[in-house]
Amino acid sequence: MNHDTASGPEPAGSSPIPPASSWPPVAKPGAPGTHLPAQPTTASPVPGPPHIPGPAAAAEPAGAPEIPDAPAAEGDELLARLRALIARFVVLPSDQALDAVTLWVAASHLQPSWQHAPRLAVVGPAKRCGKSRLLDVLAETVHSPVLTVNSTPAAVFRSITEDPPTLLVDEADTIFGSPKMAEKNEEMRGLLNAGHQRDRYVLRVVGNDHTPHRFHTFAMAAIAGIGDLPDTIMDRSIVIRMRRRAEGERVSPYRTKRDSPALRTMRASLARWAKPLADQALHLEPQMPVEDRAADTWEPLVIVADLAGGSWPRLARQACASLVASEAESEDDQPSGARILADIRRIFFSASDPDSIATDQLLFALNGDPEAPWAEWGRGGLTPRGLAGMLREFGISSGNVRMGDHTQRKGYMRNKFADAWRRYCPTVHPLGPSTRQGSPR
Repeated sequence: MNHDTASGPEPAGSSPIPPASSWPPVAKPGAPGTHLPAQPTTASPVPGPPHIPGPAAAAEPAGAPEIPDAPAAEGDELLARLRALIARFVVLPSDQALDAVTLWVAASHLQPSWQHAPRLAVVGPAKRCGKSRLLDVLAETVHSPVLTVNSTPAAVFRSITEDPPTLLVDEADTIFGSPKMAEKNEEMRGLLNAGHQRDRYVLRVVGNDHTPHRFHTFAMAAIAGIGDLPDTIMDRSIVIRMRRRAEGERVSPYRTKRDSPALRTMRASLARWAKPLADQALHLEPQMPVEDRAADTWEPLVIVADLAGGSWPRLARQACASLVASEAESEDDQPSGARILADIRRIFFSASDPDSIATDQLLFALNGDPEAPWAEWGRGGLTPRGLAGMLREFGISSGNVRMGDHTQRKGYMRNKFADAWRRYCPTVHPLGPSTRQGSPR
């Protein structure tokens, strides 16, 4: 079967390089910190299958600094071949998602260098979206794969050693697919959460004398299933939202005996390339396009991209910014967490930001929004008790408030939301600097 391949990137140095002030210098493969943006590069790409840039490679976001390409080297060509292999068997939802999966696979070969072990959440709305096929490809290319289906937490953490394997968890919906399942598998969720950061151990007693023993949890993990994973796992993950192939989207059928040798050869090549870079990877601190836990999760992928050089430093940061922003939008659509804060912010703004709103007025607006989930929150929609319980998580409580007609009713003061709005939904009708929690407008 023939497979069409998009054209590769322009050779490094073929476009003007911006001044050093526009972006920190990108590490030169094998010599971090020595790549000078002002110095044009004439290196030609190493021969091999061309790298296929996504749409983001052609158009930078408005106002974003241009990231200069680093000189092409072995890592650039190796990642390009890995990317082409993955694309041969699986249709990813976007070019940025394909870049992210490629970098995640390569990062698994440098796990001893990382402080955080990013999860790869491979989720989809239904069957036949390519989730298990992607795990088949990962199982042949990641470092020391441990494939688990319905395994017990004890078996999983006993499989994790000081040299971390890469966990591949399929059919996660059978573990976390309903509240009852999730409650039954709380120990597995705790294990996957703890393993995101180094030096988080599971303490168990072993042997007839019940001696306490520490078990490692730190390991990268790809988790595939129908529907979203628990919030705490999604928050530690690079999220790949799979979808069914459309008409005209073609992939090669995967046959283990025929196709696994090429994938395992790629695994061996990645291991050889990564081994001498372990110390450099440990000490690099790249500038990230995101913050907080998202930065912790994506940092190994960005470091791998900087070590590989070529167009990968740029593509990695574009994929990071794009996928994190996409998940932030998805979070706004969830019927909990920041969604309730964002909807209440819109209600206050539509009412010209009064000092307070009565509880029954707030609930009338929330339950009356046809595109919001609150009318289906319970038999009669969101209730005063339900609202109070959700807002209590953010330190917000109701009280007696004075209304515009000089009556007193149960309601919420606007200034009590100010701090939470700034923290959890800062882009929804941003507040002015004069509003502080606990002080009137």
